[in-house]
Amino acid sequence: MAAAPPDPAPPPKPAPSPRRRPVAGRLLLTALLGLGAVAGATLTWVAAAPEERLAFDLNAPPDAFTGLRLRLLALSPGACRATLQRSGLGAAPAPPRPFTDGCGYDDGVVLSGLALAPAPVMRCPLAAAYALFERHVLQPAAERRFGARAVAVGHFGTYACRNVYHRASGRRSQHATANALDLASARLSTGRVVTVAGGWDEPGPAGLFLRDLRAGACGLFGTVLSPDYNAAHADHFHLDRGMARICR
Repeated sequence: MAAAPPDPAPPPKPAPSPRRRPVAGRLLLTALLGLGAVAGATLTWVAAAPEERLAFDLNAPPDAFTGLRLRLLALSPGACRATLQRSGLGAAPAPPRPFTDGCGYDDGVVLSGLALAPAPVMRCPLAAAYALFERHVLQPAAERRFGARAVAVGHFGTYACRNVYHRASGRRSQHATANALDLASARLSTGRVVTVAGGWDEPGPAGLFLRDLRAGACGLFGTVLSPDYNAAHADHFHLDRGMARICR
C-alpha cells in the first residue's frame, strides 16, 4: 500500500506591514519640534545684550510691530540710544532731572538731523517715535500735498512740570516727564508756513496735510489730540507716548 503523501506545508505568513504612526502622534511630534525651534530662537534672543535685542532701524517704514518695539525701548535706555544711532540720528544725552513730585526724566535726549526746531529735550522713546513720524508721515505728506519738503517743524515744547491743562490739582501731564510734544507748524522748502491754528479748517492742501499728520501720528503715539478734541488744542497737536490710547 503506497504511503500517503505528506501534508502540504502551510503557506508562509505575510510579513507584517510597518505600523503607521497615528496622525495625532505625528502632529504632536511636529508641534514639539516646532516648540523646540522657537525655544532655541528665544534662548538666543535672551542671551543677546538688551541693546541688540531691542534696537531697530527707524529708516524702515512702520509695521504691525512698531508700537511694541517703541514700548520695549522704554525698558532699555541703551537700546533706545542704539536705535537712534543705528538710524543715522544724532542724539545728545540731556542732563537728567531727578524725579520730584511726579516730574523729571532720566533718559532725555536732544535729536539732531531732523526738521524739529529748536530741538527740545524728549524722553528717548518719544524721540524715536517722533523720528518715525517725521520721516514716514510728515515728509511724505508734505511731498504729497505741496510737492515740497518740511525744513522746520515748530513746536510749543516738551518738558513742563505741570498737571493736565495746568490745573492746580489732578494728575500730572505727560509733559511733566518730557514724554509729550506739542506740534504747531511746518515751514516748507517753498517758504510757505502751515500752522495748525490757521490751516486746520482750510479745505485745500493745508487742511489735508494737517489731517494726514494726525492720521499718521495716531499709529505712532499713544495719545494724539488735535483741534477736533477741544479748544485747548486749537493751535497744536499734542503727541505723547503715555499708556492712554486717544486719537482725536
